[in-house]
Amino acid sequence: MKLYIYDHCPFCVKARMIFGLKNLPVTLKTLLNDDEETPVRLIGKKMVPILQLDDGRCMAESMDIVHYVDALDGKPLLTEPRSPQLEAWLRRVDGYVNRLLLPRFATAPFDEFTTPEARAGFRQRKEAIIGDFEQHLAHSAGLIKKISDDLRTLDPLIKQPNAVNGELSDDDFQLFPLLRSLSLVAGISYPARVADYRDNMAKQTQITLLTSIAR
Repeated sequence: MKLYIYDHCPFCVKARMIFGLKNLPVTLKTLLNDDEETPVRLIGKKMVPILQLDDGRCMAESMDIVHYVDALDGKPLLTEPRSPQLEAWLRRVDGYVNRLLLPRFATAPFDEFTTPEARAGFRQRKEAIIGDFEQHLAHSAGLIKKISDDLRTLDPLIKQPNAVNGELSDDDFQLFPLLRSLSLVAGISYPARVADYRDNMAKQTQITLLTSIAR
């Protein structure tokens, strides 16, 4: 199987996670961010992740990919129901976190931005949604304090370092991609349970954190 991704993309991280958790082989193919031809040819529109099966069929939508791969061996890992408290926490931080993340994604050394055109196109599209990146970067201190405070409220919601609800669930596929993205932001304060969960999930899923290029 082949998985088409962007490295920065949290939805792509979701799809990657299930392969690591189940220790299944998959070929990762990072597309340039301005490559429209490949995804349109595969699924009819520009989006990732895209899973291409060995018979050539393709599927999109990150959680559809997750549930498909999880069910292949008849022994699904995602057995725990979602937590309403965690869902509420995720909705709260979703209201502002992209103001921290998108400006940093735009300057980080991701393979999907290896051409100036790909990087510039990303910036243009995302600034049209959230506004000027430089202004958001200028207000990073306040946003970093806000997410650090919210991470403290997340800490008691984490039941185990290998599964936020005690057993693996869809919630892990919402929370870990966010924490992986936040590892690109220097200066965030992580409570012990949050840090242990993030680091353990990175090992379990075989997905490298972004701390080495944090900015």
